[in-house]
Amino acid sequence: MSKRKKEGCRDIRQCFASSQKKSKNKEVEAQREQERLEDESSVCPSVSDIESRASEPAGETESLEDESNLCQSSGGIESGASEAEEEREHLEDGNIGEKAEQLGLHPNQPDVRVIPTQILPNKTLHFQEKWFRMYTWLHYCQLRKGILCFYCAKYFMAQNSRLASKADPMFIKRGFTNWRKAVEKFSAHQNSQCHKLAMMTRIHEAKPVNVQLERQIERQQQEARRNLMKIVEGVKFSGRQGIAFRGHEKESGNFSQLMKYKAKGDAELTTWLDGHIDFTSPQIQNELLKLMANTIVKEIAAEVMSSAVVQFALIIDGTQDISGAEQESICIRFVDKDLQPKEEFLGLYQVSSTTGQNIANMACDVMTRLNLPLSQLRGQTYDGAANMSGHLQGVQAILKKQQPLALYCHCGAHCVNLITQAVCVASVLVRDSMGLVHELGGFFNQSGKFKLIFQDIAKSEHDGRFTNIKPLCPTRWTVRTHAIRSVLRQYESVLTALEEMASCSSAETSAKASGLHGAFLKGSTLLGLVMAEDLTGDLECLNTSLQCRKQTISGMLGAVDHAKTSMQHKRTEETFDVLFANAQAMATKFDLQPIQMPHVRRPPNRYTGQAAAHTHPDAQSFYRAQFYTALDTANSQFTKRFAQAGFLKLQELENVLLSGEVENIVNEYPEFNLDHLRVQLAMFRASYIYGTCSDVASIIRDMVPEVRGLFGQVETLVRLLLVVPASSAEAERSFSALRRLKTWLRASMTQTRLNSVAVCHVHQKHLDRLDLEEICDSFIAVNARRKKTFGTQQP
Repeated sequence: MSKRKKEGCRDIRQCFASSQKKSKNKEVEAQREQERLEDESSVCPSVSDIESRASEPAGETESLEDESNLCQSSGGIESGASEAEEEREHLEDGNIGEKAEQLGLHPNQPDVRVIPTQILPNKTLHFQEKWFRMYTWLHYCQLRKGILCFYCAKYFMAQNSRLASKADPMFIKRGFTNWRKAVEKFSAHQNSQCHKLAMMTRIHEAKPVNVQLERQIERQQQEARRNLMKIVEGVKFSGRQGIAFRGHEKESGNFSQLMKYKAKGDAELTTWLDGHIDFTSPQIQNELLKLMANTIVKEIAAEVMSSAVVQFALIIDGTQDISGAEQESICIRFVDKDLQPKEEFLGLYQVSSTTGQNIANMACDVMTRLNLPLSQLRGQTYDGAANMSGHLQGVQAILKKQQPLALYCHCGAHCVNLITQAVCVASVLVRDSMGLVHELGGFFNQSGKFKLIFQDIAKSEHDGRFTNIKPLCPTRWTVRTHAIRSVLRQYESVLTALEEMASCSSAETSAKASGLHGAFLKGSTLLGLVMAEDLTGDLECLNTSLQCRKQTISGMLGAVDHAKTSMQHKRTEETFDVLFANAQAMATKFDLQPIQMPHVRRPPNRYTGQAAAHTHPDAQSFYRAQFYTALDTANSQFTKRFAQAGFLKLQELENVLLSGEVENIVNEYPEFNLDHLRVQLAMFRASYIYGTCSDVASIIRDMVPEVRGLFGQVETLVRLLLVVPASSAEAERSFSALRRLKTWLRASMTQTRLNSVAVCHVHQKHLDRLDLEEICDSFIAVNARRKKTFGTQQP
């Protein structure tokens, strides 16, 4: 053999030996890799955890980095497949990469009815829908008509991996269709090392930079939105409770301290507030309060407009706030779907002047903003001021020119107050006695020493119980009865305290106490208080009844008739004799001066002529005449105050309802059909017994919908009778809220904040039902900066 041939053979033998050595080294490495993988499998996350995390969108798998590091070494498992077998598999599936792209982004899990069944000799097996829920990686391949593992097919078909030969080809290329062993095979594949590797690869596959940035921005927006919600909740709480937002300094304000309290233990809110302090500024507070108030008012307007027949009435009253600004309170009255009258406060509005035209323009502007048609205005209730009730330039006259069907009713509570004032002034004795009570109440409040003396004496005489002496309300005559009773029930204590005060105080205080003591020692003063209590008691009860939100005009007139009758029954000698006897008994008990008739100057002869002037024989007959005068004044005032044109027109409408006879007055209202109303009233009267409008409302309220639909016109008539307010007490209640909100310490509050806080404070139940997410959405949608900071809510 030539030298060249020998060298060639030696090279071949060396190459073959080297090849055998490399092959043995590969087998040893594969065996070591398999052993290491088995050791580390105990620290790898469970299959269900891997699958759930593999299905998460981009950017949500950062928390898996620690777990992935524990399983990172499993990437080289089962690497002992020969290169020849690998090449052969790739030649058989030359278009695998293309098929991997056709799998899509998520497993295909269609309706199980489209998946082929497995037909056996004695039965037919179907793919179960619950398997999709048990094994989320199942993917139905339309091309192969079988089930694949979405993640294994995605991984092994898209990459030239050496582990492809170790994977089950049924779940990668061919498609699994043996439903009889489905659960067994699915579980085995799910626990295989190849499946785990594919899942981990899915988790750790690189995400595009733009996707990662978007996820980071989205997380920041979600954090900002959570913190914004906490700010909105703080604003809502402060507005609901009517507390001041800011203090003398910003950091000492209620809102600032509330946010600090909420941030305690909340690192996220603390950090966010430090970097976004402008979102807690007074301007932002005002904007959030305005959003809440507008939402509440719009909900009320929507409820008004939700009725089949829209009918509503206005209540307006005005007052001055603590800074002297004129505030007009506007309320609305309507009848809900259950035929229950509702009165709702709409807001406080500052006007430049209180003329009738200016206030009427304001009322029209409010109705326009709330989309409440003036054509459906059916009532208006105000006080008796000239700018409101004037028949030429008053608000009611101006609105009636635009809508003649808007009946004006003078507030019933104001009418009763005017009647009470006239009654008390009609008797000189009653007037003077009430004036003394007012002076005593003022003296009680001004002198702390007298207050302590009176309390000690009253406690000792009444077993530790006493009632403070209060001055009379300067404007509300119907609430004076409580102060009068307080003096009558503690009359002896008042005398003792005044006597002690007159002897141990300064000259000015002693003189005042001595003068009051001398006045209360008169028996006539005691009689005047007894008469005042009797005269104002019935009127106070009537006034309280008329302030109810559900009070109707017909109910008010019925209550007025009862009070009027009660006052008339008191005009008897027996009634006054009882009062006089009680006063005499108390005067004797307290050792007062006897009840005497005051000195009466003899009238000139030109008034009496030759006849002698009339004189009362005794004090009892003299004061009886004054008592009768007060009762007669009450009777005439009742007739004058409650014989209004609006009341009379509503009485005509109620007579139509009660009698069933349709009159021409119904023609004035476009919501009525005379023929239908006549037929429905006849049916209603034939089926039910009723005596008032409230009885009809109760009957209709209890009807089933089918029967109620028969009496649509009757229900419309009932709504018209219920919608007109009996009093303007709802506006007066808003003034109480105004006193609580705008105080001396909060006198610089702007009108916008005042109105918003007033609406939130008055409508606390509406505020509690608000969807704060919608408030946040409205706040964010204002400008692009907020959209960038907080993002937009996903539908």
